[in-house]
Amino acid sequence: MQRLRLDLDPLRETLLLTLHARALDTKLAHPILGDTYSADIADAIDYDFTKLKIKPSLVCSTALRAKKLDEAVRAFVAGHPDAVVVDLGCGLDTRVLRCDPPPGVDWYDVDFPDVVDLRPQFLPERSLRIGADLTKAGWLDWLPRDRPAMIVADGLLPFLPGDTFQRMTRELTTHLNRGELVLNGYTRFAAWSMKFHPTIKAIGITAAQGFDDPREPETWNAGLTMVEEQLLTRAPEVAEFPQPLRAVTRLMSHSTALSRQGTRILRYRF
Repeated sequence: MQRLRLDLDPLRETLLLTLHARALDTKLAHPILGDTYSADIADAIDYDFTKLKIKPSLVCSTALRAKKLDEAVRAFVAGHPDAVVVDLGCGLDTRVLRCDPPPGVDWYDVDFPDVVDLRPQFLPERSLRIGADLTKAGWLDWLPRDRPAMIVADGLLPFLPGDTFQRMTRELTTHLNRGELVLNGYTRFAAWSMKFHPTIKAIGITAAQGFDDPREPETWNAGLTMVEEQLLTRAPEVAEFPQPLRAVTRLMSHSTALSRQGTRILRYRF
């Protein structure tokens, strides 16, 4: 198969960053996520992934946060076999296949309309892809209103301008009526400091959005109630991290403040 060359702006190029990180995870001695579909998709793209300068810390954190978000989705659809799943900014993620929802679940992958979707070449048609400008309203009519919904946002928060994420959340929770929101949360410092990360600098984008208090989304007028904050420095999968990353992560785990500067999974009910 001929490899595909993509013409992406810096924001959309971030989907290659997370794709490559998941692909690299499959090559670890003890993969955390083990997403071989991501490895297949990465191999099909004509792109110099080495310029992303992805370090083991990013590989492990990307894989671990994806695994924990997957677990939240699986738990929700297990309790709601007629659920709607809305995967925001899904990029080239294969979450729908990893989670393998039951037939009664309707799954919607939402991303900007000009993002090329290579996934149908590698996995069965399991979801409906909605091409939408996430900074604007008008695409919600695709989504059923009368069923429990799981909204998942992996790595999306810091890359949307201004209060776009908060506004989008309000619109979603109003439209969908009831369900859960799960995301990987960034503190303000973590979001600000991303612009100095070698990988983000290589792409050339500026990340800025984040919040410190995990209960802050309860003030967004979106009907959210915090259910859980997972600090991934304390996840059992850290035992599979390569050294010295494992030792550093375990040291950070003793401090809640430091752990929040790393990867955390936040889950809310609405």
